Amino acid sequence: MTAVRDPGLQPERTRLAWRRTMLAVTVVTILAVRLGLTGGRVGALLTALAILGWGATITLCWRRAVGSGVPDTSVRTLSAVGLCVAGLALIGVVLVVCGV
Repeated sequence: MTAVRDPGLQPERTRLAWRRTMLAVTVVTILAVRLGLTGGRVGALLTALAILGWGATITLCWRRAVGSGVPDTSVRTLSAVGLCVAGLALIGVVLVVCGV
């Protein structure tokens, strides 16, 4: 007799965590765009990078957040998400330090 694993609420908590990640990345990107629009060329460049990072993060997180299909759990994908989030944090720090 095989024991059936009862996941309980773990899948729902995981989906909610990925949705929070997507929401936080979206808010940071909106703030970066808002700050970057007044910063001339440097601000425009940082805004473009923030939007690219946002698009990459949303693309990588989407299947996990909505629970559709089999999520890609490879180290490469999770590392890419971490890199995008760290990049957005760095862009935010640069925008604040430069006073943009």
